[in-house]
Amino acid sequence: MSENNCKWVGVWGNAISVSERRPENYAKNLTLRYPVKMMLDGSAVRITVDNFCGNESITVTCATVALSKGDDSVTAESMRKITFGGADSVTVPSGERVVSDAVDMPVKKGEDIAVSLYFADFTEMRSGVLITGPLSKGYFAIGNQTEHESLDIDTSKRTNWFYFLSDIEVLTTEEKSTVICFGDSITAQAWPDYLIQRTLEQGNGTKAVIRKASSGTRILRQYDNITYDSYGIKGDIRFPREIAVSGADTVIIQHGINDIIHPVGVEVNKFRPWSDLPTAEEMIEGIRGYIRTAREHNMKVYLGTLLPINGWRTYADFREKLRCEFNDWLRTTTEADGCIDFDKAVGDPADRTSFAQGCDSGDHLHPSAYAYEKMAQEIPPEILGIL
Repeated sequence: MSENNCKWVGVWGNAISVSERRPENYAKNLTLRYPVKMMLDGSAVRITVDNFCGNESITVTCATVALSKGDDSVTAESMRKITFGGADSVTVPSGERVVSDAVDMPVKKGEDIAVSLYFADFTEMRSGVLITGPLSKGYFAIGNQTEHESLDIDTSKRTNWFYFLSDIEVLTTEEKSTVICFGDSITAQAWPDYLIQRTLEQGNGTKAVIRKASSGTRILRQYDNITYDSYGIKGDIRFPREIAVSGADTVIIQHGINDIIHPVGVEVNKFRPWSDLPTAEEMIEGIRGYIRTAREHNMKVYLGTLLPINGWRTYADFREKLRCEFNDWLRTTTEADGCIDFDKAVGDPADRTSFAQGCDSGDHLHPSAYAYEKMAQEIPPEILGIL
């Protein structure tokens, strides 16, 4: 390992949340393979296996890392075993996470690597997250295919569910650091991937961008029932855990729209009482909690405004008023290091309640691919090492 490489820095990351409860939520004899983009040069790699939301222990039977050739294929000569305390296998208790041993494996900014995990025994597939975007794809396969150069086409399938793999770090030089994108489904979708691409193309090689996002999550509430528990864990539980990333010095927060749109009253949905509807001040206090936690980690904090929701199935004037009050505070507070006005970037200038033409995915809540690219362009270049 290079003597100049003295610091572990996160180069890829995911939130670990609650996967949707289904009768088939156990798997056996399963390989997961996740190709990911390296954002920094480094001389060694290590991973975190995370069982944060599991009800029982999981056991990784064996694992590998290799340079990716694209899709599910890797270069055989680059393949390395991943070990845990010197052992091929590791058991991760419910609610815990385990960091692997360092793997001596030089990587370069812009390269792709693939991590493969094999689970021989019955495994509760509960700790995972759904993410999408041009850089976000994974595969699962039947049997132990961790050392296969390509997954068998008849026994493998693509997936956007990422289970158990929460962080990948590289051993690199002191000046490198990580920017975390924290949020809900809007951040679990494409704008962080476009931000990664922008940083790779324009940055000076000192900054990594990672995603810590989970669909359906709220700042102030969570669902403690199996109908909606996959909507995730509330902010004061999620945030401290998810920003604990090696080398992270900045977090971009875009969170809160689900607090506004979810409550509809028990007469409409027995799991979504009106008592869950927050005030703007309660949401602001939730964000202040994020800021305090980030400051304890010596991190800079940038706040992203909430996007338009006119046309969404629970849209109402009182929800729009709440969104605007919250956004006004995000734009004007001096408690953070800055505001990123995503709302202005993708909203209709003639009707601030709605997306601009071409920016609506069609559900009137999530942006289009074009809008996600615009969101990525809103991030100040200095955050990304763009000079």
